[in-house]
Amino acid sequence: MDSTAAQSTVASRDARAQALSWLRRSDTIFRLVTHGAALLVLGLLGAVVLSLIGGAMPALRTFGLAFFTVDDWNPVADTFGSIAPIYGTLVTSIIAMLIAVPIGFGIAIFLTELCPPVLRRPVGIAVELLAGIPSIIYGIWGLFVLAPWLQTTVQPALIYVFSGVPILSSLFAGPPFGIGVLTAAIILSIMVLPFITAVSRDVFETVPPMLKESAYGLGCTRWEVVWNIVIPFTRVGVIGGVMLALGRALGETMAVTFVVGNAQRLSVSILQPGTTISATIANEFAEATGGLYQSALIALGLLLFVLTFVVLALARLLLARLDVKAGK
Repeated sequence: MDSTAAQSTVASRDARAQALSWLRRSDTIFRLVTHGAALLVLGLLGAVVLSLIGGAMPALRTFGLAFFTVDDWNPVADTFGSIAPIYGTLVTSIIAMLIAVPIGFGIAIFLTELCPPVLRRPVGIAVELLAGIPSIIYGIWGLFVLAPWLQTTVQPALIYVFSGVPILSSLFAGPPFGIGVLTAAIILSIMVLPFITAVSRDVFETVPPMLKESAYGLGCTRWEVVWNIVIPFTRVGVIGGVMLALGRALGETMAVTFVVGNAQRLSVSILQPGTTISATIANEFAEATGGLYQSALIALGLLLFVLTFVVLALARLLLARLDVKAGK
């Protein structure tokens, strides 16, 4: 009996040792796989950056800083200045965010604070379905439905109302073409709206009910609870959703290409046709036979990459400053 018990103890000890050894090996394998995945992402990002820099160098060496400050895009003469697509990209994205952010926040607040339970899920699904519509569908709808409506109703009214008003008269100068920077910005605002709404709604739902109930118990109104409790508690997630939407707006191609007008010129009026970086690359890359022409388009891609990186960096800096003010 003693020998049998001893053998059983030894076998149990060996089994535990083998199990521990297997766990250590699996943990090592898991660590190596995750580290490898992280390094793979960094490697791919570095390869993309290096390829963009290498492809853009001929144009950057030829034109220097004038490539970013001159409004002269002439492939026939091999002269390229990208201020028009840069301006179009920034203006369309800013206008889109000015339209989409308040509406997205309003929808998210309605879904989490005001919406009847029976409507909450249908309305949320309807908003999220907007994110699943292909961008080319937005472009076709914008070209054949939105642009004619803007041309016949909204744009003439804007031109009439703001005529003679300093600054605004130039910003809304005619004639009404229908397609243009404003139309592209409206399409972009519809496209980024689901991102802002979905992220904001999800983070708003993470606010502990006790915090809101305490504020209501102190006599706060619903608006005061949202402004002083919900938004400060979820500011990181809210800013993240806005930055995600802004990144989508900066890089959107097909929908913008349909309605922006694709005019390589700089115009103060947002009613006039313009272009963006992504639309310029999509329209002209297949025709870029010369080395300098192709290099100029790659330089535009590099510039778009840098713009996106700067936006994300500024978002992280803003979040860091908010954390410092909050005492974290």
